[in-house]
Amino acid sequence: MNLEKNRIPDHVQTIHLVAVCGTAMGALACMLKELGYEVTGSDQRMYPPMSDFLVEKGIRTFDGFSADNLSYGPDLVVIGNAISKDNPESVKTREMGLWYCSMPQAVNRFAVACRKPIVVTGTHGKTTTSSLMAMVLHEAGLDPGFMIGGILKNFHSNYRIGTGPYISIEGDEYDTAFFDKGPKFLHYDPYIAILTSVEFDHADIFTDLSHVCRVFDAFLSKLSPESTLIAYDGDKVIEELIQNRNYKVFTYGKKKHSGWRLNNISIDPPYSVFEVMKSGIHYNTFQTRLMGEHNLLNALAVIAAADRLGIDPSTIQRALENFESVKRRQEIRGIKNGITILDDFAHHPTAVRETIKAVKPFYPKGRLIAVFEPRTNTSMRNIFQDVYPACFDLADLICIRKPPLLEKIPEGERFSSIKLVQDMKERKKDAYYFEDTEEIIRFLKKSACSGDVVLVMSNGGFDNIHQRLIEEL
Repeated sequence: MNLEKNRIPDHVQTIHLVAVCGTAMGALACMLKELGYEVTGSDQRMYPPMSDFLVEKGIRTFDGFSADNLSYGPDLVVIGNAISKDNPESVKTREMGLWYCSMPQAVNRFAVACRKPIVVTGTHGKTTTSSLMAMVLHEAGLDPGFMIGGILKNFHSNYRIGTGPYISIEGDEYDTAFFDKGPKFLHYDPYIAILTSVEFDHADIFTDLSHVCRVFDAFLSKLSPESTLIAYDGDKVIEELIQNRNYKVFTYGKKKHSGWRLNNISIDPPYSVFEVMKSGIHYNTFQTRLMGEHNLLNALAVIAAADRLGIDPSTIQRALENFESVKRRQEIRGIKNGITILDDFAHHPTAVRETIKAVKPFYPKGRLIAVFEPRTNTSMRNIFQDVYPACFDLADLICIRKPPLLEKIPEGERFSSIKLVQDMKERKKDAYYFEDTEEIIRFLKKSACSGDVVLVMSNGGFDNIHQRLIEEL
């Protein structure tokens, strides 16, 4: 590809997005439209709700990838990271000599502009933390922008332009585009950066933990001396990564000497109540509907960032109390015959363990039924085969589906749901293996009782199991 064309020209009026139905790309398309640009987009198999949402926003869409979609000669083509260099629209872009860029390049140019980005990074907690940051900024009257990988219930959107000085961004470590294999978060220059965790994930692009660490080190190394880093101190990997930086670093966690410390946690459904200590001194007591210590740590990071911005504790209190969380994060999809159906994005073993641990105390009277679909590029590999069994220890009944896209993984590297169930049975757990989603629904229709909570964990649609269960129970 003609590399000098990989940038955004000074004068842009028309923009075409390739793979527009992705969560971030769709949000970017809508944001660009609201900013006054003429926007078109294409994707393979356009389908609701994103296709309808784009049409409602006045964005002309093309169903399927074709060179003809670019025949009008847009000023700029934004190419999603799922698109290969052989895609017909990628080929046509270089044949026509069109300017092109990646999604984070476009976000940085059009959404961030001259604002002060608050970038949340880490293997876990990015979506919730960046959403909560946006909520605090909004409660403080700072009219923030945000660009986040989940739908914020308070705003019914995963993006917002805003006119204030700050924008909250979910900083993803996944690669940027076929012409830029570096992580997306390297495109941002954070005013404040939050680092929640560093673990091995995304086995399709990272070889091991040291590879992941190099990527995060690159991010931390490019922060300017004027930046502020807020880092979790309960992670030995992070402890090494943050050493000898030339900018201010504040730590948060549960240690006695944590700069910001989580203290005196109690559960008063529907709230989690917790005290915050700043430099060993009582700062304030907060309550939130978020479940689990991991989410309270996410909130603690936001509190530290908000304090750095001069936002007062009472404003932070209101924001945490009013925060309605994010779709697909411990989201109640419905209650039928006394059975609660919860949806969560958990897929990494740490996320699975912490989500089960978080939900359990809020529903003490019934059983916690964990339903898990391994479908990410990491969870479909046998990397964490021996780690997953213990992650389900707090669940009362466990349903494990066969990975739905297993043929994409080399045979010798494939995860075995059958072995996971066998290993859990050896741990005296009531666990079952299922070939498909229909089998799980039939099983739960017979097995679930009033008072039970069915916690569905997957990063995909899981064949709409949530709604189908509600209808069948």
